[in-house]
Amino acid sequence: MTEAIIEPDLPIIDPHHHLWDLRPMLPMFPQPHHPFIAAIVPSAYYTFDQLHAHMTCGHNIVATVYMECGAFYNGAYGDALKVVGEVEYVNGVAAQSASGLYGPARYCAGIVGHADLARGSGAGAVLDALQAAAPRRFRGIRHAAAWDADPEVLGPPFHHPQGLYLDPTFREGFAELGKRGLTFDAWLLEPQLPDLIDLARAFPDQPICLDHVGTPVGHASYKGKLHERFDEWRRNIRELALCENVVVKLGGLAMAFCALPEDGPAAGHGSEHLAALWRPYIETCIEAFGADRAMFESNYPVDYWGADYAVLWNAFKRLARSASADEKAALFAGTAARFYGIEDVLG
Repeated sequence: MTEAIIEPDLPIIDPHHHLWDLRPMLPMFPQPHHPFIAAIVPSAYYTFDQLHAHMTCGHNIVATVYMECGAFYNGAYGDALKVVGEVEYVNGVAAQSASGLYGPARYCAGIVGHADLARGSGAGAVLDALQAAAPRRFRGIRHAAAWDADPEVLGPPFHHPQGLYLDPTFREGFAELGKRGLTFDAWLLEPQLPDLIDLARAFPDQPICLDHVGTPVGHASYKGKLHERFDEWRRNIRELALCENVVVKLGGLAMAFCALPEDGPAAGHGSEHLAALWRPYIETCIEAFGADRAMFESNYPVDYWGADYAVLWNAFKRLARSASADEKAALFAGTAARFYGIEDVLG
């Protein structure tokens, strides 16, 4: 769907996108594909050219933050350190962008990698190696904890151990982040939000970002239950917002998991329709956290399931129409710049 760009001059830092080449992995996924896999098959190869095409769609993308996705691992480094390969690759993409040959935007100005915090204090050595791989851009890690008793909700690739954020050994590894001034991105499902609340309270000085507004679930055994679970999600979001060390990413709602929209991939919905679907979740988060602790995100290319990149940001701008100029500046760039320590990209 083609739309005129809303507020084309508004500076945007996209704080959550991926790069990958999943083509060798696709044959390993069982048929028929889980909805998430079906959504990403059209973009199984998503590297610099595709990223650049989306970032130059008409919105004023000034910088981005790369989010780990298990891509480009280097097995030659061994099991614990193979994750360094991802950061090395992305740091090269960031250098490519920083050359200025592709325009003024600074892609991957911040890099969030992965380290297995379930290794306990041993995760510290991995964190040091990640920092060494991109000393000017590495900002922290994401260690997802998404789990559900129904295996159809997530499918095989994303089923993490139950109660991971409550595990003492994981928390031993989590403590290594604070020693190095690193950020933590959390991805889990809406019913698991109490686990993150507990983690945030246990580490009140650790900067934590909740990805994808906590991922409301609307398919598999949760199909048709978004409305009945909304109050529980809202209660937990308000409780989490009381932890001042936590910020929230406003996005991810176009993922297949959420069924907002239910049809996809790239169903062709306009920004007005998408804004209406997402409004209860986005407005609740902004009200709970405030604009200075909330940031819009694309989650691309995953959210291609429900929204073209240009349409996605138009939907966010519709949702922020009542915000003040200062609030918009925070929601679209300022919060991300501060949380990930890339304020220099704003001039």
